[in-house]
Amino acid sequence: MSKTTSAKAKQSSQGPLVIWHGMTVPRMCELLSKGPNLHWTRAGHIAFLPFMGLYNSVMSGAESLIYGSRIKKVKLEKPPVFILGFWRSGTTLLHNLMTSDPQFSYPTMYETLFPSHFLVTEKINTTLTAPFVPKSRPMDNMPVAWDVPQEDEVALCILTLISPYSLLAYPHDVDENIPSLHVESLPEAKKQRWKDALDRFVRKLTVRSKKQIVLKSPSHTYRIETLLKMYPDAKFVYIYRNPLDVFNSTCHLRRTMIQENTLGRPIFKDVEQEVKRLYRLAFDRYQTDKQLIPEGHLHEVRYESLAAEPVEEMEKIYASLNLDHVDEMKKAVEPQVEKLKNYKKNKFDPDPVLAKEIYTEFRDAYEKYGYQPPLPDLE
Repeated sequence: MSKTTSAKAKQSSQGPLVIWHGMTVPRMCELLSKGPNLHWTRAGHIAFLPFMGLYNSVMSGAESLIYGSRIKKVKLEKPPVFILGFWRSGTTLLHNLMTSDPQFSYPTMYETLFPSHFLVTEKINTTLTAPFVPKSRPMDNMPVAWDVPQEDEVALCILTLISPYSLLAYPHDVDENIPSLHVESLPEAKKQRWKDALDRFVRKLTVRSKKQIVLKSPSHTYRIETLLKMYPDAKFVYIYRNPLDVFNSTCHLRRTMIQENTLGRPIFKDVEQEVKRLYRLAFDRYQTDKQLIPEGHLHEVRYESLAAEPVEEMEKIYASLNLDHVDEMKKAVEPQVEKLKNYKKNKFDPDPVLAKEIYTEFRDAYEKYGYQPPLPDLE
């Protein structure tokens, strides 16, 4: 099959920090014991691991001493709102729009990269290191700063290694990450470890702010059953996008994140086939598990509509989920409309063979969400 290619797809460095630098010593030891991809060309990243592991462990202990009791006792005043959707379907756009509404809280980039101690270190560390943070993400032109909304899956990977993002350490083992996508099928000990990590992370976010939390993670699209068991009153927004655009962009994302976060030579094993496998799993599981969500707790939104008419689509979301403060949301979103219109998305070279292949394999997704075939002769 032809690989996705593009001279117009952005790729840049995320800087010296990799996801593994947020781990404590025990989790780092687990990471290394499982045989990650290592190479001397990443010696800088590898050499920094023990120092960061020790720092994270010490700060985690300090946080537990200071905040441990509050974390255990804190109560969520409102259930979380979960943003679902496959990678590169517009989940970041939707997360940014929703969290611009001041009634909501969200995990920041710093909090997801240093989930074991952000309550005691975020303010000082973000102030000292802000000038060194890249201005945009390595795979696209979305702005980056310590305080921007980030997906909680990053924190869950750092805290548990039970995450599809563990692939970044083991790109030679494409099956390493699959079990983490369906928490209910994990062995009981691993399942409980994952649930405890999410629960504690949400509690810590609530200690920081009592506002209702909006969490965004494409991986949660596979985990609706578990999320409902943990938060029965949770609300969900599912965003979908043209399957061919999703495929091209996700392949680019996968290669970029491996390139930036691996501890060895980048290995891009079966990227196209793995993206197709994950997309099929996500589509099928979502179509099944969304039936578990109570009426009035799920809204589906089309990415192309949200990007074109953000205020109108956000109003529909608020009405469907019975969310308050619509006027405040509009005040927050309206100033962003012009900027969204001028946003430069990655562009990928057309490939008729690939387009036909994606349409053939995912025709049910095209038809389910009303997308036209990518080529006229496929109608």
